[in-house]
Parts: sequence; C-alpha cells; structure tokens
Amino acid sequence: MLYYLATGALLGLGAGFSPGPLLTLVISESLRRGVAAGIRVALAPLVSDLPVIGLVVLGLARAVHTKMLLGLLAMIGGFFVIYMGVGELRRTGPALAEVGSEAHPFRRGLLVNVLSPYPYLFWLGVGGPMILKAWSQSQGAALVFVGSFYLLLVGSKVLLACAVGRMSAFLSSGVYRTVLRILAFLLCLFGLSLLYEGAILCGVVGSP
Repeated sequence: MLYYLATGALLGLGAGFSPGPLLTLVISESLRRGVAAGIRVALAPLVSDLPVIGLVVLGLARAVHTKMLLGLLAMIGGFFVIYMGVGELRRTGPALAEVGSEAHPFRRGLLVNVLSPYPYLFWLGVGGPMILKAWSQSQGAALVFVGSFYLLLVGSKVLLACAVGRMSAFLSSGVYRTVLRILAFLLCLFGLSLLYEGAILCGVVGSP
C-alpha cells in the first residue's frame, strides 16, 4: 500500500509541475482573473481523465490505443491552444476588465486537457498498468494510487495558482502585460509542439 501511495504521489508531483499547455493556462488565468480562476483550470484533470481511467480499468484500453486517433486529437488540441495563445496576445486591457468576457476557466482547462494526447499516453502507458497491478492486489491499493496521484497533480497546480495569483498585485502594469504576453507566446509554442507530435503520430512526418 505504501508503495502505491509513494508512486502515485511522485508521478502526480512530476506531472503537476511538468511544462505544458495546462500548466501555462493555470498561470495565465491566475494572473489575469485571480486565484479562483487558476484553481478552476487546475481541477480540469479530475473530470477529463475519468473516461480514460474507466476504459483502462474495464480492460478496454485497446479501443483507444491507436496512433491515428491520438495524432488527430493532438492536432486539434494544437490548433485550440494556438487559438488561445493568439487570443491572449491580442489583449491589452487589465484582467478585471475581462472577467466573464469569455469561456469559463474550468471549461478552457477541460478542453485543453481533453484535446491533449499526454493524459491518454500516460494512463495507457504508465498509469493504467499501475492501476491494474494494484487492483490485482486489492481495490484499496488501486484507490490509494489514483488518490495520491491526483492529490499531488491537482494540489501542485492549485498551490501554483495561489502563489501566482497573489503576484499580480505586486506587478506593475508594464511588467504584468509582458508576463501575460510571454505566457501567451508559450501557449502558441506548446500548440505548435502538439501539431508536430500529432503529425508524427498520424505518420505525416517521420519521428526525429
């Protein structure tokens, strides 16, 4: 039991601070709309990962484990992340003026996570086999693994949202806008990387 607790916590912490579109969106929303918005984005994996985990537990992983499907998903996600990044770059006003002007932060985080291949690859390649291994010993072990994973995955992003959200009050308007533009640029880069990875998975380009 302790083994699955530690393994889940370690994997969750690594995934929580791993650079990617969702982490960038957590930071961006926390700066622009406050801590609550960043936390809502951070909670997205609790919903978006459920279908994948369910398929793995039910032994239906083969139904979604196709490179073409993951590739198309990654490319759609890439376009969506670039769209968000460009939208952020076009904004110049302060955060408070934009509250409620667009999609709910949780919805944005949900879409980013659903359209990213990384959760699928993780649960099919690492998390899924670990769940099945733990389940073969006891249901409690599997629940401990999943619980510790999400506690650290979401918890690390929530802590980051709290820290970043409080920073916005100390940033001058010029620095504030610069930080947001950098984050928007990073979103565009992550979107391009998703497009490239999707093209590899679809066989459009060869792997490096």
